This record gives sequence, structure tokens and C-alpha cells, in this order.
Amino acid sequence: MTTKILCLVFTAVFCYLLGSVNSAITVCKLLKGKDIREYGSNNAGLTNVLRVFGKGPALATLLCDLAKGVVGVVICRIIVTRVVGVVFFDDKLFIGYVAGVFVMLGHIFPVFYGFHGGKGVLLTATTLLAIDPITCVLAVSVFALVVALTKYVSLGSICAAISYPIFTFVTQLLRDNDNRLINAGMALIFACLIIYMHRPNIQRLIAGNENKLSFGSKKKED
Repeated sequence: MTTKILCLVFTAVFCYLLGSVNSAITVCKLLKGKDIREYGSNNAGLTNVLRVFGKGPALATLLCDLAKGVVGVVICRIIVTRVVGVVFFDDKLFIGYVAGVFVMLGHIFPVFYGFHGGKGVLLTATTLLAIDPITCVLAVSVFALVVALTKYVSLGSICAAISYPIFTFVTQLLRDNDNRLINAGMALIFACLIIYMHRPNIQRLIAGNENKLSFGSKKKED
């Protein structure tokens, strides 16, 4: 029992700190020797990096953001499951959900930057892909379908988030995973975090003034 608790603590702390690392700030300091928060919109986000320093640093920022969840899930699986030999609920997927949740918490509420981070949609997508590719692909399909039909990226993100716990339960039921209910509960945490971070978007959707996706517009949201 003590070993399992230590594994959970390690996973939570490691992944939260990993998620708390701001890719935009880190990349710009390493590549340009400058603090992105002192330039442009002063926002430590992908769009500001692109505007201020161009495509190279922006691409590096995007890749680092996308990689955080994958790195957290993979490292914790290797250490907890293979090295230490601990498996929770006889299900090797579970530790991945724990890792993913804490990476996302770190990204949204980073300890290094006053607990103010991003919405974590892209990070969530790559994290879930590392945890359970089947359910991730299904949820991303919902996102793509909703965006194609409505042109609302925020609505697509919310619908994909709502669908993810459902897909998790159903697909793992079909795969005879006895831990499907607990895993669906972990997936629900992801969904709640995504929806929580889209509160302003939900208000604008209700009011009818949410921005639609437009390939002709240069305005983007960090």
C-alpha cells in the first residue's frame, strides 16, 4: 500500500510540475534569450510568440506544449508500471489517466506563473492520445464534426469533452476492461476541466456573440 501511495504522489507531483512549465517562456528564453512577456501583447502564449519571434519559435512552442502530456504519461507508465511494478486496479491504463490529469492541472494552473495558464485543449488531445488512442480519436472526431457544422471551435471543444467520458466507458466495456467505470470517472475530470476553462465561451455562445472560425481572419485567441 505504501508503495502505491508513493507512486501516486510521484506521478502527481512530477506531472503537475511538468505541466506548469510554460513552453512559450521557456522556448523564447532558450532560442532568443528574451522574455516573451515583455513583447507584443505580453501574453505568454503561442499566438504572441508567432507574432513577435516568427514561425520557428512558435512551432517549437507548439511542439513542447503538445509533448508535455505524452512525456508525463509515458515516463510515469515506465517508472510506476515497469520499474516499480505497480499496477492499480489490475489496469495499466489507470496511471496514465492520473498522469494526464495532473499535467493538465499544471498547464491550466501553473505554480510557476501565478496559477494562470492556458485552456489546455491541444495538450489534452495529445495526452489522451497517449493514454487511450481509440477514445481520443473518437472525441477528436466529435470536435471536427461540430466545428465543421457550426464553425465554433469552442463548441467543438466542449462537445468533445462531454463525449470523452462516454466513449471511454463504452469502448472499454467493449474491450472487457473491468476498470472502465473508474477510467470513465478520470476522463470526466478532463471533461470538467475543459468545460470550466471555456466558461467565457459558453457565456458568449448563449449570448450569440461567440466568434466563428474564419480562415480569412488573423485574429486568434491564445
